[in-house]
Amino acid sequence: MKDFRRIALFALLIGAVPFFTQSGVVLNFVMTALYACLLSQAWNVLGGFGGQFSFGHALFFGTGAYVQAIAQMQWGLSPWVALPLAMAFAAGVGAFVGAASFRYGLKGSYFALVTLAFAEVFRIVATSVPFTGAGVGLMLPLKESAANMQFVSRAGFIWLMLGLVTLALCVTAWLKASRFGAYLQAVRDNEDAARAIGVNPFQVKLVATILSGGLMGAGGAFYVQVFQYIDPGIAFGSHTSVEALVGAIVGGLGTLWGPLLGAVSLHILADVTRNLFGQLPGINMVIYGVVLIVIVMFLPRGIAGLGTITPLQWWRGSKAAEADKHGGQS
Repeated sequence: MKDFRRIALFALLIGAVPFFTQSGVVLNFVMTALYACLLSQAWNVLGGFGGQFSFGHALFFGTGAYVQAIAQMQWGLSPWVALPLAMAFAAGVGAFVGAASFRYGLKGSYFALVTLAFAEVFRIVATSVPFTGAGVGLMLPLKESAANMQFVSRAGFIWLMLGLVTLALCVTAWLKASRFGAYLQAVRDNEDAARAIGVNPFQVKLVATILSGGLMGAGGAFYVQVFQYIDPGIAFGSHTSVEALVGAIVGGLGTLWGPLLGAVSLHILADVTRNLFGQLPGINMVIYGVVLIVIVMFLPRGIAGLGTITPLQWWRGSKAAEADKHGGQS
């Protein structure tokens, strides 16, 4: 219950921001930071708690984005109805990919490559079929109103994204406290041992993939509502997958607040770098790579792990790792 109270407090504090400032810069930063948090939280459900690293989470993002756009433009549905539908379709794709992968025992690098391959297949399909707009993409008509989920102010988008992030945090808190979450972490730590005590790894990982896919699909649906445009490169491109996994890894895998901390930290870093180096293409990806290397080397628990390890423990751990390395070489 403590985690849920903290989540409620977080939601109240962030939800109050638009009442204290009308600065477009501040509101846009909060909105995009929350968006990055949702992607990282979605990836953390499968990669952090389940230990199933995915390089193709853009697959679920793109599915949610296209369903959100198609449901409004071609099916005539309200965007508020399209949003849960987009999440359901993305979760369904997660079920399909999970069933196809875990049924044949794919895990580790094999699972990561399979998700990347599926994302590329979906990108090619979206480029070819007419109902996705092919290579041109889809553009939502501008109809600014709350009923159409096109808010005049960024405050509306902040509250919408805050609701989705709160949902993702609640799912993560449930994973921390529930029996299913314990099963999932047992599968992550040692799949054979988990199977020996009666856990069904296939079912557990499949449910985690469905949850992760649904949350990622919500991120895609939100993207469409904010920018009112989607094409195959944006929907299924690798940038979205990288942003999701790096935020979770930098913040701390398998933690409640780690992905949020990682996503916000990287977002701040990207904004500072953009102001310093201008619109230099690819600089944010370079920074992501450098930060990821540093975190893996010196903070294996991520930013969230800083409060659980003292400098002395860190130093002893570093010396022990170095001794093991030299011992192995000799």
